Amino acid sequence: MGYRMGNRAIYSILMLVCVVVFWFFENFYTPATYSKSSENGISSSFPEKLLPTSTTGEIVHHTYFSLSYNEPFEQAEWVAYELNKSQLTTDDRKRPYFIEDPFVSTKSADWRNYKGSGYDRGHLVPAGDRRFSEQAYNETFYTSNISPQNRAFNTGIWNNLEKQTRRWTKRYGTLYVYTGGVLKKGLDQIGEEDVDVPDAFYKIIVRKTGNDFSGIAFVIPNKPQAFPLSNFVVSIDEVETITSIDFFYKLPINEQDSLEKTTMVSDWEF
Repeated sequence: MGYRMGNRAIYSILMLVCVVVFWFFENFYTPATYSKSSENGISSSFPEKLLPTSTTGEIVHHTYFSLSYNEPFEQAEWVAYELNKSQLTTDDRKRPYFIEDPFVSTKSADWRNYKGSGYDRGHLVPAGDRRFSEQAYNETFYTSNISPQNRAFNTGIWNNLEKQTRRWTKRYGTLYVYTGGVLKKGLDQIGEEDVDVPDAFYKIIVRKTGNDFSGIAFVIPNKPQAFPLSNFVVSIDEVETITSIDFFYKLPINEQDSLEKTTMVSDWEF
């Protein structure tokens, strides 16, 4: 009898230790970093002349994408990355921890702000676009690359747009992709750090044919959608108006006008 009671006590203690260890790792342990900073010799892999303006001056270049962080909203106002056919792999990658971005001067918001909020930690650069290397994949789990998304939106029309982007990459070749939430005053907030919840998200996709650029842009409300993607096509000019970001300011004026004013859905096969 005493022997069995002793075993039960040992099992109870072991179970308690396991719970404490799990709680510690869940709440306190995160790796330090997934990549080197631009200060250590990593420059943008994105074409310099295609980088947008930043309303905050907080631009960070990771190895496989760049971003502009907006501290008052605790998220990136844009991410920019290049996607080409060779990167479209289906490599099986172990899902890493979400960690704060150590190269944002104020550090990005803690992922725990999202716990219990009812919102997904929505990737801006999709992890599915970065399976070609472990570092590329892990970099998408910086919290500078997430934004609060309605769950049905994230798994529905937003996921469809990410898949469509990959299909266009297979069809047209290299694409330049820009993504972010529409950040403005008065948004709902979540977590202790008051992470703002965008009412809508935008995505701009550009390809180059010869010497000319062709683009398509979307603005989609952050809620479940029953309409097709083509219903949410807008001009790049419209995205600039609602975000106060100038996306192609380094291009000649005539090229900017041609690229930013058009909404030619027929140029892109859905």
